[in-house]
Parts: sequence; structure tokens; C-alpha cells
Amino acid sequence: MESFTFSADAQAGSVLPTETAAFKQMLEPAPDAHSVIYEVKPGDNLTVIAKKNRVTAEMIQRVNHLSGDRIRPGKKLKIPAYKFSAVVDKSLNTLVLKGDEEILKTYVVATGKGNSTPAGVFKITDKLVNPAWYKVGAVVPNNSPANELGSRWMGISAKSYGIHGTIHPETLGGQVTAGCVRMSNEDVEELYSYLIPGAEVTIVD
Repeated sequence: MESFTFSADAQAGSVLPTETAAFKQMLEPAPDAHSVIYEVKPGDNLTVIAKKNRVTAEMIQRVNHLSGDRIRPGKKLKIPAYKFSAVVDKSLNTLVLKGDEEILKTYVVATGKGNSTPAGVFKITDKLVNPAWYKVGAVVPNNSPANELGSRWMGISAKSYGIHGTIHPETLGGQVTAGCVRMSNEDVEELYSYLIPGAEVTIVD
């Protein structure tokens, strides 16, 4: 199994998101070796362009610094050509966003107490914005302050497990969840914009 090195001290929750030069370059408007330039055609919209290029519309907006989803024919958009994936290290409580085999960004996460987060290679199966929380005996709506899933949910191919936001950011960096991978809402919204259904998520001990 490939190993990863992160900047962290010994205290839980002390790892901060770290961006590599490659990640910063990806967010620059200038084309690079890991991107293509797409010229908007009549009838195009961000959803159509995203499907053509196997990326998300949110990522196209982020990379091109678009304030909305309106685009005009002839506009040129930078689209990263990476195959995005994620690696979760339970011993460090970190998640690495990778483009192909290149490390792009490292995030602090919380994982399952008692080492309950499953290890293995999984796929993103479903994605939800502002998800409802289906807990035993109740459904907590997305606008409830008691909804512990935060602003995004990405299910993985281990049944009932996923990557989601949180209303308890102070717990990040520890093994405290029921088994899911928990991120700050800001970080999970960013990750959500890079991972498409079918993207690989590797979880290691």
C-alpha cells in the first residue's frame, strides 16, 4: 500500500488542510499539462459540459472562478483532466485528494471510534446536497440544527458508510464517528466538487 506523509502534530484536530503546488496550479485560469480547454458551444450548459468531460459542474465553476452557472457560446473553460480519487488514513485522521497519482490536497477528518471505519478500496455510489439524516426511529431534515450529516453526503460502496459534513467541527482529527468519514462543511463541499460517482476511495488503517 502506498504511504503518505503529512504535516501534523500529536494533538487530535491539529492537522490543517494543506494544498500542493499542483492543486494551486489547477485553480489558476492558465492551461497546464493536466487540463484541457473547452470552448462553449450553442446549447451547452455546465451540466452538459461536465458530463462530456466526466467532471462536476461545481468543479468547472471553481476552476474558472465563475460566480454563477450562466455561460455564453465561445467562452473558453479550463477543465482539469485528472482522474480524481481519495485516500483516507485512519491512523492520522486525514483524507488526501489525488489527481491521477499526484497528491493535490490533504484534509483533516474524523473517523470511526473503535476503528469502525471499514478499510479497503471503495467507490463513490451516491451524492447528496443538504442530505436528510435517516437515523434509527427518526428522519432529521436537512434544515434541522440536529442533522449531523452537515451540508454534503457522498456514499461509498460499503453499505451505510460515506463521507459527510458535520455540525461538530471540534471533533475533527479524532476517531469519534459511528464509522463514516466526517469533514468540515467547507472541506466536504470542496471535495464534493471533485469526486464523481464511481471515483475511488481507499481507506487504510
